[in-house]
Amino acid sequence: LVTAREALALDEDMPPLVLALRTAGASVATPCWDDQGVDWGSFDKAVLRSTWDYVDRIEEFLDWTERCSEQTRLLNPPAVVRWNIDKHYLVELAHAGAAVVPTRFVEPGNDHRIELDRFLAGGQGAFTVGTCGEFAQFVVKPAIGAGSRDAARYQLIERDKALVHLERLLAAGRSAMLQPYLDRVDENGETAVVYIGGRYSHAFRKGPLLRLGDDLVAGLFAPEHITSREPDAAERRLAAAAFGSIAGASPLYARIDMIRDRRGEPVVLELELTEPSLYFLHAPDAANRFADALLES
Repeated sequence: LVTAREALALDEDMPPLVLALRTAGASVATPCWDDQGVDWGSFDKAVLRSTWDYVDRIEEFLDWTERCSEQTRLLNPPAVVRWNIDKHYLVELAHAGAAVVPTRFVEPGNDHRIELDRFLAGGQGAFTVGTCGEFAQFVVKPAIGAGSRDAARYQLIERDKALVHLERLLAAGRSAMLQPYLDRVDENGETAVVYIGGRYSHAFRKGPLLRLGDDLVAGLFAPEHITSREPDAAERRLAAAAFGSIAGASPLYARIDMIRDRRGEPVVLELELTEPSLYFLHAPDAANRFADALLES
């Protein structure tokens, strides 16, 4: 069960999953992905669980997934991971018919002032999915990121502040995303639907993360408020559509995060196929389902 040095003590899923696997008769280790002393070939399978420090070392991490998969079976596979870490996959989901949060992608080399002003005016860009319509607040975040790091929420009057944020991301060679802030999340939170072994497992509610005026996340991830939730029929349909649109092999595990749009309909915020928290403690038997799926795969 692959982790990172700073993450292991923070991974609430690890203890119940280790227990479930050992109870099922498996030998379990929790090595760090960048530990040069690990013989990955000594394991039957390696499962990405809390490799939460990879964002600052994307290419190093992706190279490691390829090397690891040559020595053992890595889950989820490198092709799925490579596809998932870049949120341009939202374009593919939208083209496949899954409703997603309206998003405008801004690429390094683009004129960030023009891109932001066109977004605020409701214009479409080369890589825009969904219709933004009118909005009072918006979000700037990187296309490759995790744990809400480098993501921030702005009011329309904070254009200049958002422009600095956008410029910083592009200057670092990072693609950026502009999204209207869908304020139903303040009341309803996010619904996260988890698939294990290709089947629906459980769901939970995540409270809203981005607050006006907050500093950017400094640690590995933003603290989250999690409670149990039963998804409604529309959320289940959207989750199934999004899961069916995942490129490459069917993943061992997947988390589909959704929020509500202005009409109250669910839309995909993101897919978590690399190192998502699955919050086993909020779903009886979920860790056992994961262990069974892993050992049968």
